[in-house]
Amino acid sequence: MTQSAGSIRFILNDRDIALTSVSPTGMLLDFLRLERRLTGTKEGCAEGDCGACTVLVGRLAGNDLVYESVNACIRFTGSLNATHVVTIEHLAAKDGVLHPVQQAMVDYHGSQCGFCTPGFVMSLYGLWLSKDNPGRADIEKTLQGNLCRCTGYEPIVKAAEAVGKMRPDAVFDPLIKVRRDITARLKAMRNDETILIGDDAARLIVPGSASALAEVLDTYPQATMVAGSTDVGLWVTKQMREISPVIFINGIEELQSIRETKEGITIGAGVTYSAAFKLISARYPAFGRLLDRLGGEQVRNMGTIGGNVANGSPIGDTPPPLIALDASVTLRSKAGQRTVPLEDYFIEYGRQDRRPGEFVESIFVPSLPGGDLFSVYKVSKRRDEDISALCGAFRIALNGDLVTSARIAFGGMAGTPKRAAHVEAALVGRLWNEETVKAAQTAFEQDYQPLTDWRATAAYRMLAAKNLLLRFFVETSGERAELVRFEVTA
Repeated sequence: MTQSAGSIRFILNDRDIALTSVSPTGMLLDFLRLERRLTGTKEGCAEGDCGACTVLVGRLAGNDLVYESVNACIRFTGSLNATHVVTIEHLAAKDGVLHPVQQAMVDYHGSQCGFCTPGFVMSLYGLWLSKDNPGRADIEKTLQGNLCRCTGYEPIVKAAEAVGKMRPDAVFDPLIKVRRDITARLKAMRNDETILIGDDAARLIVPGSASALAEVLDTYPQATMVAGSTDVGLWVTKQMREISPVIFINGIEELQSIRETKEGITIGAGVTYSAAFKLISARYPAFGRLLDRLGGEQVRNMGTIGGNVANGSPIGDTPPPLIALDASVTLRSKAGQRTVPLEDYFIEYGRQDRRPGEFVESIFVPSLPGGDLFSVYKVSKRRDEDISALCGAFRIALNGDLVTSARIAFGGMAGTPKRAAHVEAALVGRLWNEETVKAAQTAFEQDYQPLTDWRATAAYRMLAAKNLLLRFFVETSGERAELVRFEVTA
């Protein structure tokens, strides 16, 4: 491992930045507003929910330059090495002429108080750069992570529809003509050296490769690893936790690969939800629909499936479908690699089968046999951009009408993501009919003892889990069935 005192180097709008002193917990939003006085980027929630802080971050994906919307309020400055940060101040021409996206917001009255407007503009700008003539579904998906308190969304959607018909190469744009130059500048910033900044009290580390990461973790086994920061960012902004030393791994190319074979797909630990969406949707459509509801677009552009697994949260959305699909996780350290079934990785609340010095390197998801039935359901208070009260994944194989195998996993029902072993046993070897399903519902109490919290009561979670099994049966059999209703007694 080559070490360098070095600096965090990136491009901010049109200027090269080199930071030799960076707090491991410093956020991009504070850097923009307090140090660079770029105050168009707003702070609303400081937890990646409202979108007022949205900026674009350009990164190299192989030889391609990709721009994505991100939440500056939970994006660590230390994670920006070899990237291009674009803020609202960079969109208008030097003579003051508004960018077409900005002008459309004016023309269609998409702003009132204006506080959220820069975030909306940056989200729409990211869509405008990446998709020709987007439809309403594309626009609504793009805006999942942006909240407005006074305008209402219809004028904003109309502005997006209007500007979507204008292509970047036909109008003024600050990024199109300089794309080749930006790409060359970012390539020059990339290297295999491990960047170390600060002392033991506040240390920031950026490994240049997966092998370098293994060596760093061997030296700092208690370090906090940060990929997308959609969880860790809130540890800092909301819980005020000390997390030093911090290792930023989002720039390690080897962890950002996703490979497809006949046997299945291998997802590198650094692959974001957005990057994995197309392939997962094609191979496991129900899983893809779940990813569409995981956070907003900014969160999906930052967060990683590997991070969602590594954290071991009992309400993480990806572990239930991954367990139902019989996924395995490969762990790596300086001593080598080992692979374990994903369901065995989760031991108990706050404890995973990850030894000191190990990190999640990749996740393998086997192909779904053609005859298997598979679906995923998320229950939350809001449909979009909300944490699950519970998430259930169901997979069965049939021989005629006979259930030959079953894998059912839930998040939000126990201290870890967990299979419903007794429910599975109640299904296997029996006919796939309402009578079997109703009988199997009674086995949920043997598998789970859910908690009551502000998202849902234990009774609601249990009843919802039972009804999700019934819903899975109805959707896969074409039959009708009556759901058990939740009654509140005084």
